[in-house]
Amino acid sequence: MELQPFSDLKVLELGQLIAGPYCGKLFADLGAEVIKVEEPGVGDESRRTEPFLHDEAHPERSGLFLYLNTNKLGVTLNLNSKTGKEIFRKLVKETDILVENNPPALMQEWRLSYESLKEINPSLIMTSVTPFGQSGPYRDYKTTELVSFNMGGLGFATPGMVDNPDEEPPLKGGGHMADFTAATTAAVATLCAVFARKGSGLGEHIDVSEQEAVASFYRVPMTEYLYTQQTRGRALSAFPGRSWAGMLPCQDGYVNLAPFQDAHWNGLIGLMGNPEWAQEERFKDAQSRRQYAQEIRTHIEEWTKTQDKDELAEAAQQLGFPGSPIYAVDEAINLDQLAAREFFAEIDRPETGVMRYPGSPFKMSEGSWRLARPAPLLGQHNEEVYCGRLGYTKQVLVKLRETGVI
Repeated sequence: MELQPFSDLKVLELGQLIAGPYCGKLFADLGAEVIKVEEPGVGDESRRTEPFLHDEAHPERSGLFLYLNTNKLGVTLNLNSKTGKEIFRKLVKETDILVENNPPALMQEWRLSYESLKEINPSLIMTSVTPFGQSGPYRDYKTTELVSFNMGGLGFATPGMVDNPDEEPPLKGGGHMADFTAATTAAVATLCAVFARKGSGLGEHIDVSEQEAVASFYRVPMTEYLYTQQTRGRALSAFPGRSWAGMLPCQDGYVNLAPFQDAHWNGLIGLMGNPEWAQEERFKDAQSRRQYAQEIRTHIEEWTKTQDKDELAEAAQQLGFPGSPIYAVDEAINLDQLAAREFFAEIDRPETGVMRYPGSPFKMSEGSWRLARPAPLLGQHNEEVYCGRLGYTKQVLVKLRETGVI
């Protein structure tokens, strides 16, 4: 069997929705054994989150849950019960990494803080992903992904290109950018702790704030403010002073062009048929063109609106400057490039049948990402984990189920 990078790691995941589960997925898809713990009869909140297959709400048909939980074992456990906590601690004792994204107060209420868990497993790495971190005045604030995105500063700068920067309101970025950013940050930090443990033999607590993870991606404007006390907001162009470049309308959508160098500019003008306005002395070089950026953009847009976005982007590439179509999701997933690199993977699963999943954004010459199993059914691996790993008998398992522990 092909080697996987994290095949020697055992991960326990106590997460909901995106941030915790995606962090766990990053380890599971690269070979780690990840046991996902869910509440009996309820499960991860993402099981009740759209989109659903065929638009039929069902806890085993949520596209979000199915994607976030590939390659994991799934068990149920009631952590509000004394026995449930005892079983959880037994799992922790045999675990390298615990990933969780529960409110700090809830982990303390369950008596599952890092300070208590490291007593039974000193080498445990516990990664906690929360909206504002484990400390500070906002620690226990309730929030959503939208709040984290805006509290990190990105909302104010989104979108970067607008027609009226002083009048148009901030927007949230598409998808769940804050959650996925925090999850990726958590995975990287956790790996740092894994390497550190090789030398010390000790674990540690990784405290990830979604707000800070988002703010770290907004680093350049924050640095600018620290030096100048000026706030970068929305703008007419992603390239200030060169607003003839960037996103431009075509007859079938939009294209992104960046002809900044004189040679690139001359190539673009050649594509346009060398119009008379472009021959004027005031447009002779990059410096002078900056002064008349808006006028130039008006001329260029009149032409790009008559062009096919794919053909125009390809022509730009042939001329040696950046050009790319702006694709909607239904266009992007059908690109030949993604097919050539086998970005998507298929897997069969009860309740859904064979489905296609986004795969890994990188390739490895040794070891690999692999989609070995679909997301678990609720409690699917209770017997395998509790009997096979912890030594409970099937009779005990029945009693645990009858009493609501699992």
